[in-house]
Amino acid sequence: MVIKTCKKCVGGHFNRRDFLRVGSLSFLGVNLTQFLQLRRALAAEESVFKAKAQACILVWLDGGPPQMDTFDPKPSSAFKPISTNVDGIQFSELLPKLAQRMDKLALVRSMHTGENNHLQGTHFVATGHSPNPAMKFPSFSSIITKELGQRGSIPPNVMVPAMPKGKLYDEVFKGHIISPAHDPLIIPDPNAAPPDGLIYNDEDLKPYEIPDLSLPKGLSHNRIDDRLSMLKMVDGFFRNRLEKAEFSAMDTFTEQALKMIVTPEVRSAFDLSQETEQTRQAYGRDTVGQSMLLARRLVEAGSRFVTAGGYAAQAWDTHDTNDTKMRDTLGPTLDRSLSALIDDLDQRGMLDSTIVMVMGEFGRTADLNIGGGRDHWPECWTAMLAGGGIRGGQVVGASDERGAYVADRMVTMGDLYATLYKAMGIDWNKTYMHPIGRPVKIANSNNDETGEPLHELV
Repeated sequence: MVIKTCKKCVGGHFNRRDFLRVGSLSFLGVNLTQFLQLRRALAAEESVFKAKAQACILVWLDGGPPQMDTFDPKPSSAFKPISTNVDGIQFSELLPKLAQRMDKLALVRSMHTGENNHLQGTHFVATGHSPNPAMKFPSFSSIITKELGQRGSIPPNVMVPAMPKGKLYDEVFKGHIISPAHDPLIIPDPNAAPPDGLIYNDEDLKPYEIPDLSLPKGLSHNRIDDRLSMLKMVDGFFRNRLEKAEFSAMDTFTEQALKMIVTPEVRSAFDLSQETEQTRQAYGRDTVGQSMLLARRLVEAGSRFVTAGGYAAQAWDTHDTNDTKMRDTLGPTLDRSLSALIDDLDQRGMLDSTIVMVMGEFGRTADLNIGGGRDHWPECWTAMLAGGGIRGGQVVGASDERGAYVADRMVTMGDLYATLYKAMGIDWNKTYMHPIGRPVKIANSNNDETGEPLHELV
């Protein structure tokens, strides 16, 4: 370390990196607490500098997928393991297309969570906390939206379509203690509109519209401008008589809403008819495929976080006839649509800046039940990541020989969040203050500790 001797700046010649290189902390008057604070600050600074990811797409597998029948093949599965394009890593035979893209994917095969029911499990993976009647916790999607900020007029946080099990599940993905501006805009099924090229009666042909972005019939954009001018006149009169802090918040939401409605680029982002039929077919002409395609369009237009679902309520909740459902619908649908999404992002030069995250609320049991199904299992399951600077061709952790318990390197939701945050340049050590006075860690892990990024991936 080089020490300058300028007397006018005594102490100013030490930067944080210098402090961390010094062997004797007491010599510099730095105690252990200060040292740890400096190290944490430096880690956050370096994560921002190296961040590549600008957005995230969450592919939501509603109901909880069986790890041994997908990304972590085991003898407890009826499906054969197949080789991927990365030596030593195998997938289920149900995912042949994704197997040939393993070099772009990263698997965490040792996820461990603490809730065994659907609503509670969804809450846990979305927030890192078990439900608490006294507190509501922000979802990691809302946190990412808050920390990265909005890009242009496009809604920063979108869910397509709504959670299939109802509004209680939608609530789980909201910001709650942070601004409602970071809640997801929930939009309808993008596959509800009739496919292009088919003939329908006029009364059956309904265009795909986003309720929050569509004008009432008979109201043009010009009339909005006229009404807005009148509103400003009336508003200004009353402001002069009574200034309130609430006006500021109202202005923010009004401005955002108007921008989304009248901006052509926003309306265009939701218009799937601008895609070629070849692209739409590659994703799949169903709700799952079209939701992933719309997610790509929204991220391309500026959204920070898009949750792409499309599966029916608890579709992956295979309590009966697991093998039939996996073979006939679930496996082929995921293989087709997810591989199309990875390819599309890659070909457009978006994969480097977009994280794709694939998971449900937990995994499934290694043993089949009496109905040939697999039951809920949070003890050990698999999450998949790709893009956004995440190192592909990697596997973190391992399950046991049956895929039932963690055999190596337990990973918590806090660890997974910290990995995402680091890739996106967000300080994963941050806390938010809850209105009841309790600090809430944004990367909450077991025993109220802060999660750690997976060093193999970021």
